[in-house]
Amino acid sequence: MLAESHDEEQIIARVAALDIAKAELVCCVRVPSPAGGKRRLQEVTTHSTMTQALTELANRLVEMGVQRVVMEATSSYWKPVFYLLEAHGLDPWLVNARDVKHLPGRPKTDVLDAVWLCKVAERQMLRPSFVPPWPIRRLRDLTRYRTDLVAARTAKKRTGSRSCSKTPASNCRWWPQTSSGYRDGQCWPR
Repeated sequence: MLAESHDEEQIIARVAALDIAKAELVCCVRVPSPAGGKRRLQEVTTHSTMTQALTELANRLVEMGVQRVVMEATSSYWKPVFYLLEAHGLDPWLVNARDVKHLPGRPKTDVLDAVWLCKVAERQMLRPSFVPPWPIRRLRDLTRYRTDLVAARTAKKRTGSRSCSKTPASNCRWWPQTSSGYRDGQCWPR
């Protein structure tokens, strides 16, 4: 026997979506209408990706009481925006572009993309990608920085070994001498 079901549409009341590019981002905010009902108010703005503009945006979103900020993963441009919004106490979600592309009706301009992403986010049709917590991100940054330093040191050693290949082994600072005093089978006297 079929039974009636009373499903209410699960909509996030206050949501924002960001379409991020290198120099600017487009922000769409959707909030409930003061008149009530199912009407929604929408605001679309464009902001620079400089720190001061991002701080102003974050303060504006906090003032509006935005519950969730959704952004699409675009290269590494999302990182400063994500971290700054997180520092202001907002709930940023990073959404995988592959997941977003599979939804039908995807527009092609930045403004329409931000509006569409906001509408999809308010209906909870997206899931966030994993972004590690701050202590793990800090540890990752430090280990990656160390890896880069070791790689630079190794490259410098290789460059130094090439310049030392025609000199006596005793004058080469980059390579230790062997027990016989000669380096790599070269016949240079000590």
